[in-house]
Amino acid sequence: MKVPFLDIAAAHAELRGELDAAWNRVVDSAYFITGPELTAFEAAFAAYCGTRHCIGVGNGLDALSILLRAADIGEGDEVLVPSHTFIATWYAVTHVGATPVPVEINPTTYNLDPALIEQAITPRTRAIMPVHLYGQLAQMDEIRDIAQRHGLRVFEDAAQAVGATLHGERAGKFGDGAGFSFYPGKNLGALGDGGAIVTDDDELANRARTIRNYGSQKKYHHERIGYNTRLDELQAAFLHTKLATIDAWNDRRRKVATKYLDQLAGLDIVLPNVPAGHNPVWHLFVIRYSDRDCLRERLAEHGIETIIHYPIAPLQQPAYEHMDTQAAPLAEQTAAEVLSLPIGPHLTETQSDHVIATLKHILGV
Repeated sequence: MKVPFLDIAAAHAELRGELDAAWNRVVDSAYFITGPELTAFEAAFAAYCGTRHCIGVGNGLDALSILLRAADIGEGDEVLVPSHTFIATWYAVTHVGATPVPVEINPTTYNLDPALIEQAITPRTRAIMPVHLYGQLAQMDEIRDIAQRHGLRVFEDAAQAVGATLHGERAGKFGDGAGFSFYPGKNLGALGDGGAIVTDDDELANRARTIRNYGSQKKYHHERIGYNTRLDELQAAFLHTKLATIDAWNDRRRKVATKYLDQLAGLDIVLPNVPAGHNPVWHLFVIRYSDRDCLRERLAEHGIETIIHYPIAPLQQPAYEHMDTQAAPLAEQTAAEVLSLPIGPHLTETQSDHVIATLKHILGV
């Protein structure tokens, strides 16, 4: 049996009629940049997240970078980031001229550990950028309390967490602003690249809209140094179509995750931990195992595709070899042990049963 890590083709087949209609609508309109499809999607996504503003941009990295730039964070400033995350979180800080300062993660949730934040704060610290890694919100209550005590801004990297909640509030509602990615493999994925910013801050939203469009609100009048990074009409139309399914598809992921958590308990692997009050969307189902590479090879022999998210900690990347900072042993150990199992709204019962049975076979149960 072949078990793909994620079956994107099946997702598009389910919505083929709606996606075709969106395509035809955009092509017939002959309006491809910052038009009615983008306006409609931005309104719908802001309402979904419970925020006043949504600003569509070209990708998730640009969303985070623009948030920081809109907040006037730059040269000489520091932003606290998780030690274990996709490199885009760190790049956003670097792109605006600031310095990413790693804070170690909680080894049971893989998210930034609030207990370690205050010791990383210096007079140059301007913001905290927690990541809702793998689709589970960071401990935002504690992070916001710390930020308020120290006069810091909070920007959520919500790239993997569309629809995830903490105490019933959705990702994007907890900070001064949040950045989302609509990379095709995300829970809410475009048919290309895309991203968005959400915020309740009117001034931040106005600045972000200006920055994404050459620093301009009026054509050929450029108020700020800006980007050319706009979510195009076609992707906005596709995303608006998919937004109607996101909660149902996230619920399908939750059913798979619940099955994994129940039937893989007791094996010699570390399973994900979900703290009280959290309802993740399971963008990824990540286990840890001491001999990860061997386990991955054995699963592949049984037709099961897995991916490593992420095999190299940011601090170990050549791009950051110049940084003079403390080591991040938890991030390094995590990078050496994590393995993402197949999960998605179109993973079948038979496929998930095969994953479970194979893991039990390999691990001697």
